[in-house]
Amino acid sequence: MEVKLPLELEALAHRLGVISEGVVSVSHLSGGLTNSNFKLQTTKGCYVVRISSPTSSLLAIDRENERLNSISAAEVGVGAKVIESLNEPNVLVVEFIEGKTLSREDLAGGNLLARIALACRRLHGAARFACNFNMFELQRNYLEIVTQRGFYLPDGYLNYQDQVAEMERAMARSPENLVPCNNDLLAENFIDDGEIIHIIDYEYSGNNEPSFELGNIWSESNLSLAQLDELCCAYYAKHDPARIARARLWGLMSKYGWTLWASIQASVAEIDFDFLEWGAEKYQRAVAEFHSDDFAGLLRSVGE
Repeated sequence: MEVKLPLELEALAHRLGVISEGVVSVSHLSGGLTNSNFKLQTTKGCYVVRISSPTSSLLAIDRENERLNSISAAEVGVGAKVIESLNEPNVLVVEFIEGKTLSREDLAGGNLLARIALACRRLHGAARFACNFNMFELQRNYLEIVTQRGFYLPDGYLNYQDQVAEMERAMARSPENLVPCNNDLLAENFIDDGEIIHIIDYEYSGNNEPSFELGNIWSESNLSLAQLDELCCAYYAKHDPARIARARLWGLMSKYGWTLWASIQASVAEIDFDFLEWGAEKYQRAVAEFHSDDFAGLLRSVGE
């Protein structure tokens, strides 16, 4: 029986080789905030077809960078194999990885943190990525877009620019070597196949400090400070207070930066999702950390 393709895929049928293999089934994959994602089962294999929104260029997503870095991640066995890609529209086809898509609750349970650290180390050992990623620079770019276009800016957001400048100066004094990082490791970008944990979605990938990766994982899944310690100890194979402090500050900076990502998406995205509520939760947690009694001590620790 002929399978009816969604309109988005039907428009690409003459351009994508995987569709010509003979489609057995197709289903929409939920969870994407910047793409339309479909699971495509053919007579020869199972794939994920990602169709990017044209508005994602405002979010500083470089699709060629994403494609090249996805290939590098697959070569070390942590990412999904890249099958093919298109331009205009931007489409990336990767193998479908069978396994459990993780959740915040899975990471908060604590039993997976050592394996998460191992997955990160595997990714960080890949061939150098095409570009670098720096959250301080990205936040400044997002802020320029938000202010120039009159997008929503949370009350008091600019009051913390001095603290951000302090963080940037302190962290520049003893930087870590840059390694290939995903830079957007919310729990759902981990897939556990029972043997290894895979890492998917390389939209924001680039060479970065490993402590950013760890701090961002901690932030995105709202883990405890004890769990951040555990994650960092598993990754670095020792207890290193300065690197734990560094990961915590990167987690703070990711919350502050991704808040503006949400403001941009709230204005341009075509999907039904409350981006402002998502960003407000990030911003409130960032503000709490800026006012934390620990903030000054963290700055001292990373600058030593």
